[in-house]
Amino acid sequence: MKKKITIFGSTGSVGNSTLDIYEKHIDKFELIGLTVNTNYELLLEQVKKYKPKVVAIKDEIAYQKFKTENTNLELIILGGDSCLIDILDFKPDFIIASIVGSAGLLPVIKAAELGINIGLANKESLVCSGAILKSIIRTNNVKLLPIDSEHNAIFQVFENSNKDEIEKIILTASGGPFIGLKSHELKFIKPEEAVLHPNWNMGKKISVDSATLMNKGLEFIEAHYLFDMRINQIEVLIHPQSIVHSCVQYSDGSLLAQLGTPDMRTPIAYAMSYPDRISAPIKKLNLAEVENLSFSVPDHDTFPALNLAIHSLKIGKNAPTILNAANEIAVEAFLKKSIPFLSITKIVDLTLNKANICELTTVDEIIVEDMKARKIALDFLSKET
Repeated sequence: MKKKITIFGSTGSVGNSTLDIYEKHIDKFELIGLTVNTNYELLLEQVKKYKPKVVAIKDEIAYQKFKTENTNLELIILGGDSCLIDILDFKPDFIIASIVGSAGLLPVIKAAELGINIGLANKESLVCSGAILKSIIRTNNVKLLPIDSEHNAIFQVFENSNKDEIEKIILTASGGPFIGLKSHELKFIKPEEAVLHPNWNMGKKISVDSATLMNKGLEFIEAHYLFDMRINQIEVLIHPQSIVHSCVQYSDGSLLAQLGTPDMRTPIAYAMSYPDRISAPIKKLNLAEVENLSFSVPDHDTFPALNLAIHSLKIGKNAPTILNAANEIAVEAFLKKSIPFLSITKIVDLTLNKANICELTTVDEIIVEDMKARKIALDFLSKET
């Protein structure tokens, strides 16, 4: 039987890559639904080409325009605040969760509650609600398959049956476009420079997070929950070539790693087909052409966001939620050229220090604390502009 899939965030880089895999293996998958926020034009093209049964469009203006321009009379079109939840009523077997930011949290939680397996490309779901989401997943026997290249790499070489002999996991980071620069050289960085990632084709928000190393900080928190690793069992190394996607080190000295070209279609294909493997339409890695594989420790003085994220994990409670919310506010402001590059991490740090730290036991509490943190971050933002 074909696996029924729904793609959350179909017009983003992960969503488009997923559709590439789907097109190559249409005999193995049935496309149930696609969701977007505002990009109704690209969604129209995707609907014509891939013919899903249902779409969900969060933005009201985009929803109305899509309904006017769509010519597929059999397509079910959902809109409104609850559309990203309502689309799960069409019962996919598997979702690709690739909505960027905390906006992707509720669909992931709901899918887990419904027992739907999840391909997770949305870091914020675990960053903001790690313990809560893991509990729901265990209760409903849901498979949570990481799509981030680093976590997917670890997942492929992580021997759960031999977990007691795992000493640490190593997350690799490209270092982003500003590797090797110092703080004084980052003062006048423009958004168009920050989004030019040297290896990966990603959206603007994630590209800026990569440039500040906050992306790796979020991945550090995510790895803690995904693999039940203690903080001192997680290490980050800068690896500019983005060939070694991450490693697991065992007590006997073995270091197992997953290697490949920097193409998100590899981890997406693995997650979609797990526990089997399917081919991906990518350029395969030729080791004979690899001239150099280098590794170094991060420059925490120049890029303090990584340590800030680790610090929030050590604090626990709602601190990672505060960190993520403030970062989303600050990155958006930077992309709009309202604040300089170095103010992104500054605003996150100030917000984390001012916000009230408290326990989180429900998803509703996460949403409330997220909103509070955003308000604090916006207050600091107004002083920076």
